[in-house]
Amino acid sequence: MSDFVAKRADLLAQGNVPSIEQRLALADLTDEWLCELAAAAGVEAVGGSVIALGGYGRRELAPGSDLDIMLIVDGNANPEKVSEVANALWYPIWDAGLRLDHSVRTVAEARRMAAADLKVVLGMMDSRTVYGPDVARQKFMESVLADWQALGAKRLMELHVQVRERMERYGELAHMLEPDLKESYGGLRDLSVLRGVAMSNLTHVDLEAVTYANQLLLDVRDALHRVTGRATDRLMLQEQPAVAALLGMESSDALLREVCAAGRTISYVSDLTWHRMKRQAAQIPRARWSRRTILSTNNDATPIAEGVVLHDGEAVLAETANPAGDPVLILRAAAAAAQSGVRLSLETVDRLAQECPPLPTPWPRAAREALVSLIGAGRLAIPVWESLDQRDLITRMIPEWAVVRSAPQHNPIHTFTVDRHLVETAVNASTMTRRVSRPDLLLIGSLFHDIGKGHEGDHSEVGERLVRDLAPRMGFDQHDVEVLAQVVLHHLLLPETATRRDLDDPATIEHVVDLVQTHEMLEILHALSESDARATGPAVSSEWRFAL
Repeated sequence: MSDFVAKRADLLAQGNVPSIEQRLALADLTDEWLCELAAAAGVEAVGGSVIALGGYGRRELAPGSDLDIMLIVDGNANPEKVSEVANALWYPIWDAGLRLDHSVRTVAEARRMAAADLKVVLGMMDSRTVYGPDVARQKFMESVLADWQALGAKRLMELHVQVRERMERYGELAHMLEPDLKESYGGLRDLSVLRGVAMSNLTHVDLEAVTYANQLLLDVRDALHRVTGRATDRLMLQEQPAVAALLGMESSDALLREVCAAGRTISYVSDLTWHRMKRQAAQIPRARWSRRTILSTNNDATPIAEGVVLHDGEAVLAETANPAGDPVLILRAAAAAAQSGVRLSLETVDRLAQECPPLPTPWPRAAREALVSLIGAGRLAIPVWESLDQRDLITRMIPEWAVVRSAPQHNPIHTFTVDRHLVETAVNASTMTRRVSRPDLLLIGSLFHDIGKGHEGDHSEVGERLVRDLAPRMGFDQHDVEVLAQVVLHHLLLPETATRRDLDDPATIEHVVDLVQTHEMLEILHALSESDARATGPAVSSEWRFAL
């Protein structure tokens, strides 16, 4: 045991940057040790095989990872002898200070456990034999996969409920400032889920698209374990600088951008997979989806905008659409999808990215109205926005967005990254459009109120300058440009005044009036202030603050 512990410590001390090679070497070293333990414990005497599950089964061991091990035994073996062998195998692992997730099963028991517990079955799908005959693993995997595929639609819908519950608890990795690398939606747990969905054979899962994101998150987790000296998956703000340095990244901001980008990719593939999985389950149970270009030649296609139809539960391009000659089509298709409560098909987004020309300067009125319509769809706009962002279509139309994309916040009251905070604020503002005379300016102002973050200087002042360039390009007239610039400049005026100044002092009122000047501006700032607070976090979204 001491020899293994020393070798393990030496291996983890080699090199500064965690890597796939190091994880494989750690798994191989652990395999070698377990084979010695299994032989000494007499695993053969009970017809046993030692099976690695989950991350260990995939040979993705982090410094603080559990060893997830199942001892498969002959169903006719003596129970007392099985217990003796198992204890002889488990105790040296505990004595070495490693965390162990262990079980002893017959092939029949393994099948029953897989049928009863979704977490167990996902772990088994990443299994491999470390010691003993592989025939036992092959037997239970054959039955487990048969059961999984036979009840695929039903079990996957149960799994999706668990995924949604986990997202509610841990948030989305792509937009959190202190994400859980494993449990946040778009994290390592969802990669296991995607592999499980793929093995159901019910729908296509683009696992190749998440390969880089998977390795990046594993590297970050390894570095986090080294920095903290413990098995933690929560990337806290105070540990991010040291993790970034260990990975050779220039700053904690660079680290968080990389992590958020990885989470964005995984969540996008997950969203698309679940959307199509639900569609398959509802329409053609047990059918296999084959990747294809969806055209609107089917009789059930319903027009929802010029050049855009609703087909098979998704917004797709009409057969007559001409992306190459229609620069507004990107926003028109996105708005139509969001307003219809559906997604843009993957093929449609790819085609828009490849064929649509840049928007002219200034934007046509139809483009501006389509952007307002997209944001105005509220929460339904988020998956559509994300699909555009995955293909860099947002930054193509709005270059200023590149700086805030996946950008961390440096104020602990914030929950989200800058870009998601802006989208969340706009989504909140979409519920308040009846409170203002210019809903379009409220929505656009909400979307860009923090656009100055990530630049040197006061973000409100920087944002004002950016909007004075951006808004005319979008086709807003001089009056609207001035309103948007002032909204961005003064978006913190009302909350700061309400919480820091005497509201009964006439000087306070005069100060606000001098800056706001018009009722139109006051309406927009009031609605934006509330939308901004709700998108920031619980520390600033209390009813007491709203009352002030």
